[in-house]
Amino acid sequence: MVMSSVMASLRITEQQKEFLLQFLKKNRGADLVAVYLAFVEDKYHLRPVLFPKEKMIYQSFEQLTSHLEAQGKLWREKEIVIQFGQESVNDLTKKIYICPFTGKVFGDNTHPNPQDAIYDWVSTCPENKERVGGLPVKKFFVSEDPDVIKNYISERKASVKKVVYSSALTGKLFNSKAAVIDDFAQHHVKSLNLLEVQNQNRYQIEEKFLSFIQDHLTEEKIAQFVDGLSHYPEFQSYVAKWVEAD
Repeated sequence: MVMSSVMASLRITEQQKEFLLQFLKKNRGADLVAVYLAFVEDKYHLRPVLFPKEKMIYQSFEQLTSHLEAQGKLWREKEIVIQFGQESVNDLTKKIYICPFTGKVFGDNTHPNPQDAIYDWVSTCPENKERVGGLPVKKFFVSEDPDVIKNYISERKASVKKVVYSSALTGKLFNSKAAVIDDFAQHHVKSLNLLEVQNQNRYQIEEKFLSFIQDHLTEEKIAQFVDGLSHYPEFQSYVAKWVEAD
């Protein structure tokens, strides 16, 4: 890289200066290109991400998700049916078994083994405090009276249909698009920094992002960056080292 003595100096703000000083403190062996790319990443708020499934790197997670949503590759709407519990007693029930402690009921046509079920229930019922030989009593009521049975018939909530969202990658269902996107961010993308993007050769870089990098990673702009840093005493030693290396 040739440093021209006549060039437009790049203005570096105080905030950018502090960022670069912190970066150099944490990365003492960083070369000029690494420092410059860190500067560009910070200045333009870049947050590159790799989407391994497509072997493609995008400028940001938002750009990636917008791209996938536009192609219908992120989520799909699904309609599910929600039912509200099984009826314990209905109009066809002829015989019921009733827990005396809680009122829980089992019908002869709504449970495959109502008598066994009531025995199991009262033996573990938390409201059953009666004991015989140290064990909970297994007593319950039985009725075949239609009028008694009617007392236990409750109106069942009708099933409802609800629109949910499935991940186009895994098929898992989520309650909202935001939940699909959160899962996608956690399990299907990898964050990179701009230097990692520049140094890798395994993946493609999305076209607009590649153009952005090529536009900024030029000798002229790097020279302007160095010239801008030279106005600050804090960077004099770094600038001298980079000029000498050049």
